[in-house]
Amino acid sequence: MAENGMNGHDVAVNQWKVGLMNSEGKYLTAESFGHKVNASGVALKKKQMWILEQDPADTENFIYIRSSQNFYMTADKYGEVKVDVEAENKGKDERFTVEYSSDGKWAFKNVTHRNYLSGLGDQVKCFNRTPEKNNWWSIQLYAHPQIHLRNVKRKRCANLNMDTSELECSKNTPWGSDATVLLEFDEGKYTLKSCDNRYLSCDGPLEEDASDKTKYCMEMHSGCLAFKDCNGRYLTAVGKGTMKGKNKTITKDELFTIDDSHPQCQIISHNDKSVSVKQGLDVTANQPKEEIGETEIFQMKYNKASDTWAFRASTEKYWALQDDTGTVQAKQAEPTKNCYFTIDWQDDGTVGIKGPDGKYLSNKPTGILYSTGTDLQDVNKFRILVTNLPQLVLKSEFGFVGTNPKETQYICNKTKYDMLQVTPDTDGTYTIKNKNGKSWYVGDDSMVYLDENRSTKFKFQFCGNAMMAIRAPNGCFLKGEQNGLFKATAEDISSSSLWEF
Repeated sequence: MAENGMNGHDVAVNQWKVGLMNSEGKYLTAESFGHKVNASGVALKKKQMWILEQDPADTENFIYIRSSQNFYMTADKYGEVKVDVEAENKGKDERFTVEYSSDGKWAFKNVTHRNYLSGLGDQVKCFNRTPEKNNWWSIQLYAHPQIHLRNVKRKRCANLNMDTSELECSKNTPWGSDATVLLEFDEGKYTLKSCDNRYLSCDGPLEEDASDKTKYCMEMHSGCLAFKDCNGRYLTAVGKGTMKGKNKTITKDELFTIDDSHPQCQIISHNDKSVSVKQGLDVTANQPKEEIGETEIFQMKYNKASDTWAFRASTEKYWALQDDTGTVQAKQAEPTKNCYFTIDWQDDGTVGIKGPDGKYLSNKPTGILYSTGTDLQDVNKFRILVTNLPQLVLKSEFGFVGTNPKETQYICNKTKYDMLQVTPDTDGTYTIKNKNGKSWYVGDDSMVYLDENRSTKFKFQFCGNAMMAIRAPNGCFLKGEQNGLFKATAEDISSSSLWEF
């Protein structure tokens, strides 16, 4: 997947990661060995994840279905279904079209043999000429539910307008927590919630409670998503960008894509001042850390190829190290080689920010950031505080983080998530609470518990696109296991101690 593929969507090649749920609530599954397919999965995990590909230039809107092992689904004239075609060899028998039901379900029709995909238990076939009950599938995005939603025509992201209590597509860059949308799967349909947990009604206003007017059927057109309301109208962005149901036909106005969630942060220098672009192009550490405006917030965008980060200011310009002066200015519209910085995370929660010249940044007496030496000294240390995640959903390789049935201890393999409340401290640590205000607390056994009177302060370490590691005071990272165990025991960062946010 490309770098922008963390939230279930690869924009570059128009792929969506999904689960296919049959009429009995079981997921279509590709076995790890061999090429067999069944419909017996009880939860949406890696083996139940499929990739839907659709070329936006294809006027026929053909869809290709690929397993997590990178094999395409194919069907023969006898109705036999298997996944044994390598990625580069997809052909005519791998083409499907989609039909949509009024209740949000999808039917996949093989183009060559004109039969519909069905699945019950071990019997996955492509045999029926007309769609029956077992040919209809609920489609669940295999994605983190906290997303940034971008309208294709406007090229703007949805954000909460507190003055009008509406979601409107008006931001070039999804800036701040108000640009976060919660996309929730609800019995085959989807709801869209604002950052303050209100539901988008098809008429435009946000509502406190879910209803038929807040549930949408999701469709896929030209490699993008469309959302159809209870009246058969598709969500669009009208007027100043207000999201509401309007038309019963689809154009670019009714199409949406998903942007990855990049961390946005306040950066505090060794002089206890916030880094800012308030005074213009120069990136300076000279603002009171208690006074945070947009000019003191920076978006961190990860470059996987070089394991480096670019810092984007609210002016939509990137930090760039100046060759002639060694200072940092926010002046690049797109990142160049001088815009990528290495972040060295320290055990105490501070970071060293190393420029493309291999030297660490510090600040002059005037506050201007500049390149110093190759050794990390106290004057080179910064604290990074995330600002756009006051509410947090954590997803492991085994499922979501949430409480056990007794709601006393946290586990990491749930099919449904718990919404967490995050409070940063200027010392670079975070307090995490549940929706009822009880705090996370690491016990003597290293497990994570809920406690009314005690709380543990954690440190976040960003590890790539929408991924983080969480360090507990004992120096270990929170680790997840397949059986759900969630504890502070990982000495190093690996797949089991990485959390999608």
